[in-house]
Amino acid sequence: MTGTEILYAIGSVVLVSLFSLVGILLLLLQDKILNYVTILLVSFSSGSLFGDAFIHLLPETVERNGFTIAVSLYILCGIAGSFVVEKIVQWRHIHSPAHGEMEAFAYMNLLGDAVHNFLDGVVIASAYALDIRVGVATTIAILFHEIPQEMGDFGVLVHGGLSRKKALFFNFVTALTALGGALLTIILINFADQLTVFLIPFSAGTFIYIAGSDLIPQLHKEKEVRDSLLQLLFFGLGITVMLILVLGSG
Repeated sequence: MTGTEILYAIGSVVLVSLFSLVGILLLLLQDKILNYVTILLVSFSSGSLFGDAFIHLLPETVERNGFTIAVSLYILCGIAGSFVVEKIVQWRHIHSPAHGEMEAFAYMNLLGDAVHNFLDGVVIASAYALDIRVGVATTIAILFHEIPQEMGDFGVLVHGGLSRKKALFFNFVTALTALGGALLTIILINFADQLTVFLIPFSAGTFIYIAGSDLIPQLHKEKEVRDSLLQLLFFGLGITVMLILVLGSG
């Protein structure tokens, strides 16, 4: 990569990371309204995670490498790894109880978001290595993806027990992993393809676990028909946004 391409790549990743602060818009809401909005954001996040896994990440993996046993194992590694991490988190909660600790699913969301943002950094840097125009187009596509994703993540963290300011802070910290992904790719640019072969399906497995095992059960706690229909609507909206982004980029 040339110096110009590296500067463009790093600048683009920093810009994408700053979009994690879109949750600051939700800081303006009153507590009662925020509590209602967060469950809808959890619904949206569930749909967008499933959508990202099945509409974006897995098709991209299959297109690159075919649907091999290795791909299936990488997906299962993401699911199994998430299971192990959540068990460790739950064990910590049992043996070190403390008032105001995060729910396990909030930790899992942070883990999945960190992996996803790291992958964004890898993708952006790899795109700039091909051509600056390709890098700019990829950055724009990821920016549109980040807005709904980060708002959904903010809602999940608040629902998981964090204060609004802490949710915003942790969301920003996980967003910085994109910079790590970009820098690693710049250093190991010749091995970037091999890195994404594992990370893309692994990230998909992580998203499937978080959405299916952690977020969906949270939605089942609401019994009212009207609220359940709204959850279903926002769940479908999350999937729809992922579909539009993929079709638009195609």
